[in-house]
Amino acid sequence: MRAQFVLQEIWIGLRRNLTMTIALVVTVAIAMALFGTGVLLKMQVDKSNNYWSDKVEVSVYLCNKLSANPACHKNEPSPQAKAQIKASLQSLPQVASVVQETQAEAYQRAKERFADTPGFSDTIQLGDIPDSFRVKLKDPKQYTAVAAQMNGREGVDQVINERAILEKFFKILGGLQWAALIIAAIQVIAAVLLVANTIRLSAFNRRRETGIMRLVGASNLYIQLPFVLEGAIAGLIGGLFAAVLLGFSKVFLLGRLTKNLQFATELGWLDVTQVIVFSVCFGVVLCSLASFLTLRRYLKI
Repeated sequence: MRAQFVLQEIWIGLRRNLTMTIALVVTVAIAMALFGTGVLLKMQVDKSNNYWSDKVEVSVYLCNKLSANPACHKNEPSPQAKAQIKASLQSLPQVASVVQETQAEAYQRAKERFADTPGFSDTIQLGDIPDSFRVKLKDPKQYTAVAAQMNGREGVDQVINERAILEKFFKILGGLQWAALIIAAIQVIAAVLLVANTIRLSAFNRRRETGIMRLVGASNLYIQLPFVLEGAIAGLIGGLFAAVLLGFSKVFLLGRLTKNLQFATELGWLDVTQVIVFSVCFGVVLCSLASFLTLRRYLKI
């Protein structure tokens, strides 16, 4: 098989259907970029979920003068009452450990945690966050049993499950991920249809050449290869554009999400590179397969 002839046929096919080829490249680029972004969001959610799965705690906040709970009567519990609450928590079979955090410690921790958002950290005052017990559970799903024991107890203002807060947060990210994947699926369908039309037009324009090749006994592989490679090249160029777009997604989407939502974990460029390679390969295989199937049906070879 002469490689020069195959390359010449590919160039002729791409040049004759230039507008269709450009449309195909743009569609593949957008589809692969959205697909890759959806995968990156899923990886970020999974990574953050794994990181927080054994770190989330239950916070038992005690009453103080700012408590909105009417049962607190704006009074702080006495040191003896605090000791009794701690002892009760430690005696529960669902509890792994209990750490007491004073107002000063909570104030300092909040200052450090929100140091990157001075507009918010400057509004925090000593005493805004009451004394609390930070409780780590043996099984995070056993929050309900602990809350039932603590809610309504004298000196306890409220019980907060950090896992419930994180689950709402991850649900929002999960929605973004599925939105990107659904739009990507629609774009993939559009790309397949565009490949079919492009290859059909290319085969129609070169029907005389393919007819002559059949008459002289050319093999099916020899006739099909230029058309399939046309689709593969268009998929490769679209995948390379998608790689650039995924780089922008890493910097401007995930980077800003990490900064604004204060992810404890961040996807590295190695993770992004893996997704880019997978997206490019997926685009090439998709376009090649669509070209091959279209060709078999149209030329009946």
